[in-house]
Amino acid sequence: MPSGPGEPDGPEYGDGLEPGKPPRIPMPRASVEDSGLPLPAPADLGDAALPPVRPVLEHPVLKALLGAWALAACSAEEAAAVEEHLGECGQCADEARRLREAVGLLQRSESLDLDPSLRTRVLETCLERRPPRIPVPDWAAAYDAETARLDALLQDFGEAEWHAPVRLRWFRADASTSRRTTVAGVIAHLLSVDGLVALALGLDDPLGDVTSRHPTPAARTEAYWRASHFPPTRAVRGPWREQSHNLVRTVSFTGGGAGKMPVSYGAFALPLHDAMLDRAFECWVHAEDIADAVDYPYAPPSPRHLHRMIDLAARMLPTALAHRRRAGLAAPAHHRHLVAAGEPGRSLRLEIEGSGGGEWLIPLDSPAAKGSAEHEVAHVALDGVEFCRLAAGHVPPQEAAAGQVGDREAIRDVLFAAASLSRM
Repeated sequence: MPSGPGEPDGPEYGDGLEPGKPPRIPMPRASVEDSGLPLPAPADLGDAALPPVRPVLEHPVLKALLGAWALAACSAEEAAAVEEHLGECGQCADEARRLREAVGLLQRSESLDLDPSLRTRVLETCLERRPPRIPVPDWAAAYDAETARLDALLQDFGEAEWHAPVRLRWFRADASTSRRTTVAGVIAHLLSVDGLVALALGLDDPLGDVTSRHPTPAARTEAYWRASHFPPTRAVRGPWREQSHNLVRTVSFTGGGAGKMPVSYGAFALPLHDAMLDRAFECWVHAEDIADAVDYPYAPPSPRHLHRMIDLAARMLPTALAHRRRAGLAAPAHHRHLVAAGEPGRSLRLEIEGSGGGEWLIPLDSPAAKGSAEHEVAHVALDGVEFCRLAAGHVPPQEAAAGQVGDREAIRDVLFAAASLSRM
């Protein structure tokens, strides 16, 4: 009998509610394993029972896949084929090893910059095994290290970095002043002022036939800049580095007695051993100026060298205080007590914290007086790098992060005297 409208053709199925009729939803099928019948043999299953066939790749194809295999960019089948081939082909195995090592370098996560202390460690190891026949004097080691560090910073500079603007800063008459130049101009400045030490040692003057109005660092630098037909370029690096090598080599041959030889700065003079420290200090300060201009980090000197630089600045403070008094820039003299040379007098305790630090007693009333803890009237504490930047004219005395106890006028005089040590 044909089905009525809306009913399917074929036999009728109940909904499982009427007795004697099968349910509308069939029951689950029984597993062949539960039926007690024997399982079919694998041969009866045909191709479904066989493992997948691995693609057969020729040697040129497998060799071309080595790069992708080293980068783990192959499919599973290709990787298995390549690895099986590497066990049979020594040439491809060597190439695969080199590619894997290259991938390891590409994926290296740590910085590729050399450890700043690497040079020092290598030199110390070399000198322990074979001491130099003519060693560098201890008082010239800081200059040797700082010029080498600055040269390492400069070696990868392109043309754009050599012309990056740099502002030289220093203090003059209690006021901050500055001079705009470039990275190449800073190296020309170092070349010109290092020439004062070269002249004292009988070496060639880097200014050559150029004459300056005064034999001061600033006048020599300005004369060198004026004599250049074009702004200094990277070509100035070679003469500066050669001169620094000559200075270190020459002081090494002069022996320990030459450290007291005077080096004239025009308005004042320093013994050779202090002049070399002064040049090391300025090299570090201007290296930081250059690093800031190209947005590159630059670490302070080693603690041993930093301590020597701080000691030089501390020993120059009494003379700087006397110059300020003569110029009318110091505090009124109502607290001052003149004492004989070598006798103890009013003193300020300068405490420098951090690596390279220490304590110095600064005589306040006369550069010939002796610092005395019994006559201490003030105590100032600063971080070592902060004090050096103050002495370089990069930090105003009013903003120096200093702990201060005692006579405020004496503290102010010493902080401003430290800033007055700076120059172009």
